[in-house]
Amino acid sequence: MRAGFLALGALIGWAEIAMAQPARVVSMNLCTDQLAMLLAAPDQLYSVSYLARDPRASAMTQEAERYVVNHGLAEEIYLMQPDLVIAGAYSTRATVDMLRRLGVPVAVFDPSNSLSDVTARITQMGQVLQRQEAAARMVADFDAGLAALATNIDRAPRAVLYYANGYTSGDNTLAGQILLAAGFANAASEMGYMAGQKLPLEVLALSDPEIVISARPYPGASRSEGILDHPVVQALRADLAGATMTDHDWVCGTPYVLRAIQGLATARKALTGTEQ
Repeated sequence: MRAGFLALGALIGWAEIAMAQPARVVSMNLCTDQLAMLLAAPDQLYSVSYLARDPRASAMTQEAERYVVNHGLAEEIYLMQPDLVIAGAYSTRATVDMLRRLGVPVAVFDPSNSLSDVTARITQMGQVLQRQEAAARMVADFDAGLAALATNIDRAPRAVLYYANGYTSGDNTLAGQILLAAGFANAASEMGYMAGQKLPLEVLALSDPEIVISARPYPGASRSEGILDHPVVQALRADLAGATMTDHDWVCGTPYVLRAIQGLATARKALTGTEQ
């Protein structure tokens, strides 16, 4: 019973905080960084994670230069005196727990695993920042942009997303949804690989995709990326504009996924020799 009252008290406390617009916000997750930068009122957002300035991971590196960076450490963030911290579900649990014990409100965002999750995360960010009207406009713009990119094609070419260590993304992932929205069929999903999981090289070959789409390698040699140099993969990778995954557009559920869809659609048209 006592635990129930404590839980209810925590909910009431969060509701009271949420009623007032937070004036000093710290984001400690790459994806929430970008949503917060897109939606925050002037001077409302104080700090973003250091990843927001990494051009390999972030679509908003220039915007991130305006904010103090953090490294997700509880002591570091507490000394910034935030009245709200925004974290991802996979942010360092110890940091989130410590901040809450110190009395700092923390809003946690789940990752986006679908295009519908993108609008849900935009709406959630609007709520925690008390910027609901701006969020509603962004959702409307995103939906309109997605509708404008909708395809009406006779045949969807079969593709596989393939990454370091032989991982792929099926239909039940954000990357898989981007692939479908661009007018491709996911050959990995046809083979039963619906999530983000390892796809053996033999299965990749058996799936017989028309194209393999992978990310640009990071600078320096990496054993995990060695599989991408295998002759089977190289034979299926096409040198087409837009046929390369760019982490900064793909990795987070933000409006920038529209840019990823548009790039892939361009690659599909080049692959099939069509204008649709």
